Amino acid sequence: MKKLSSYIMKYKWKYAIAIFSLFMAVTLDMFAPRLTQILVDDVLIGKSLKTFLWVLLAFAGLGIGKAVFQYVKEYTFDKTANAISVEIRRDLFNHIQSLSASYFDKTNTGEIMSRVKDDVDRIWDGIGFVGMLLIEVIYHTIAVLVSMAMLNWKMTLLPILAILICGSVAIIMEWSLGKIYGDISEENAVLNTVAEENLGGVRTVKSFAREDFEIRKFLSHNKKYYDLNMKQSKVFVRYYPVFSVVTKLLPISVLLLGGHYVVEQSMSIGELSALVEYSMNIVWPMEMLGWLTNCFSQAVASNKKLKKIYAEKPTVLEAEHPVELPFVQGQITFEQVGFQRGEKKQILQDINLELKPGQTLGIMGETGSGKTSIVQLLQRVYDVTEGSIKLDGVDIRELSLSTVRSSIACVAQDVFLFSDTIEENINLGKRGKISKKETVAAARAACAEEFIQNLEETYDTVIGERGVGLSGGQKQRISIARALAKKAPILVFDDATSALDVETEKEIQKMLRELKDVTKIIVGHRISAVRYADEILVLKRGRIAERGTHESLMGQKGLYYETYLSQYGA
Repeated sequence: MKKLSSYIMKYKWKYAIAIFSLFMAVTLDMFAPRLTQILVDDVLIGKSLKTFLWVLLAFAGLGIGKAVFQYVKEYTFDKTANAISVEIRRDLFNHIQSLSASYFDKTNTGEIMSRVKDDVDRIWDGIGFVGMLLIEVIYHTIAVLVSMAMLNWKMTLLPILAILICGSVAIIMEWSLGKIYGDISEENAVLNTVAEENLGGVRTVKSFAREDFEIRKFLSHNKKYYDLNMKQSKVFVRYYPVFSVVTKLLPISVLLLGGHYVVEQSMSIGELSALVEYSMNIVWPMEMLGWLTNCFSQAVASNKKLKKIYAEKPTVLEAEHPVELPFVQGQITFEQVGFQRGEKKQILQDINLELKPGQTLGIMGETGSGKTSIVQLLQRVYDVTEGSIKLDGVDIRELSLSTVRSSIACVAQDVFLFSDTIEENINLGKRGKISKKETVAAARAACAEEFIQNLEETYDTVIGERGVGLSGGQKQRISIARALAKKAPILVFDDATSALDVETEKEIQKMLRELKDVTKIIVGHRISAVRYADEILVLKRGRIAERGTHESLMGQKGLYYETYLSQYGA
């Protein structure tokens, strides 16, 4: 993870301009009480009209100068912090994209969304508006104390005492708020996850009449989020009155003590006016201290959350010097492949197969037998824990991930379509590199052309999230068209025709048989999906129980034969 300081250093000159403008604005502000002193002593008491005109011009000059430097300060801080937050969010998203599937297996989408959006926003505040105010509060306080000391050092002891009290309270408050903000961030992630899951699965919720249950579940997490925020508010309310009382008493104390010095004639009325104005000028930094502590604690807690994500490392890594294949033919070899998830869960064991370019492999087996895992290992979604997988004779771990994954076009059993046009969804694998004619050809081969043409905007039809608005079969056909449009040397169908009617499935199977120079892996539960494959594997509990052609497996009268009888009868 890049340290936050490295982002700031990248924009150090812009921050230098912003901080210089901040110092200038505050410094100019320190001259105003001095002008008030002159106005009282020389103009009101001394009755000097010439000095009055000079003081008016000086006030106007200070106002204009302060306004200019304030604008430069605010604009530069905001613009720079915005640019840094964009980079932080970009780098975080890139890191998340680089993580392996194992991370997403254990992390909820809502939690990731909270980190990318809410936590980066809080850090943005910390390095922008809140950070600017922190610097301004510190410099402003020092400038006021120095200015007061130059007039009367004894009077400076009052604001110093007030600052010590407020500072101590602010530290105690930050300690109290630190863990609360961590808990709020965690519960916010859970709340986002619950909302995201329910909105994404709203049709399932309605079909099972689960609205009341899901509402109660959401409200329970909403209540936890409310309670944590109330806990935060109670801490804030407990300590904030201290800031309020101290800041109200400070100007009064300065006025009373300063009045004593005026009576003793050791201080002029103008000096007292200036000191009172300085004491009121130092009030707002102390009032802001509680709020700034609040915001700073949020930014620190959010930064810790981001560090936790950056601590996650991808388990599927690129080779330091990957082998470059000038052309992928599509030969696939599994040698003694085993796959274990976690410490005990053995998914696959002793898988051996060889598939020559242009051949077709069928894979069958009961649910949970490891069919999809073979596809995921081939794509390097996960890495094998035993043996090796070779592409054109080269271990896929020695190839770049882009080479492996760009060589495979996969139609997954869980179809995912983006909220975009049908054309963009089909062109996903070769966006910007495929013509409209090729898009239509892929749709026609996937038996999707007819229903697409019946849509009002045909290929420009925008489909909803995850393909909402289309039937299961229509989504599956678009997914098949997407894989065909990619024109990869290896085509994988992972139970990709389960939602299709019998006639459409026959058309797809015929198209696959006619597809030459493409290595095909067809995973399915139906005999019709795999019967024409050059070799069929039947998996059972992660091992190859049977293998052969349709005819040879039927002759063995084993698992494949029993499946055939259950689907087609005796």
